[in-house]
Amino acid sequence: MSAPEPAENGEQQLLVVIDPAARRTDGESVRIAKDVLSAGATAKFCLPDGPADFARVLARRGARRPVVVGDDRALLRTVALLHRERDLSTGVLSLVPVGVSVELARSLGVPTGAVAAARAVLDGVVRRLDLLVDDSDGVVLGDLRIPALPSAGGSADGPGGSSVWDTCRSLVRTLVKPVPQMLAVHPHRLRVEADGVVLSDLDEPVETVTVRSRGGRAEVVIRTSASAEPITASALSVTVSGADFRYRADAAVTGPVRTRTWTLRAGAWGLTLPAGAVGQA
Repeated sequence: MSAPEPAENGEQQLLVVIDPAARRTDGESVRIAKDVLSAGATAKFCLPDGPADFARVLARRGARRPVVVGDDRALLRTVALLHRERDLSTGVLSLVPVGVSVELARSLGVPTGAVAAARAVLDGVVRRLDLLVDDSDGVVLGDLRIPALPSAGGSADGPGGSSVWDTCRSLVRTLVKPVPQMLAVHPHRLRVEADGVVLSDLDEPVETVTVRSRGGRAEVVIRTSASAEPITASALSVTVSGADFRYRADAAVTGPVRTRTWTLRAGAWGLTLPAGAVGQA
């Protein structure tokens, strides 16, 4: 790990991209982050109007280090854009988590308070983290799960996130159905391979498949209807195929698809974290 390099004048050059959702959700935290960053670095602040503008701003960053002020979806969007630019391996990203969903940021070791996160941007160290990349060029920073069970804030619309209308509809459903219902787990007929080795085939119903990066490898856990003990494996490549299935990767739901392969890229991207932070192993 190493600290971000300052510019020739001794000050860090930052491009601070403030996600629109962060401004709407918690303007005070955004203001605090701007004050801390302005005091410790030469910062250019950008307020994009939406995902397309966000991408244009990021593409024009030049030599400035990108700092995202936003939630998990803003982080995922940024990593996906940098991955498509093939600029993850050499660059460094910083994050000030602001928004409703910051669980992924917390799991990576980023402080969730505006002051602490902004100070980590200025004084932290760079940690290289693993990345799962699928065969459609999608990225996964945290956990991947099949099937994609519903969860708070989730959406099948991909990294763009759920809309205000989706939130309203969810609230209406909650009001008209006050009694919680158990989520039934329906077994899938899936073939799961790790580095070409078949772990579970179509003749064995699968309840869940979980894939996460651990120490430069992809950790696979399969729970089947036939056994109380899970099937586990460690690999660099994981392929799932079979009947149409959806999967949840970080904050987004994707699918249905019939086959997908994820490849582990160790140390593929750099994130600024406080010294000693416990993030992704």
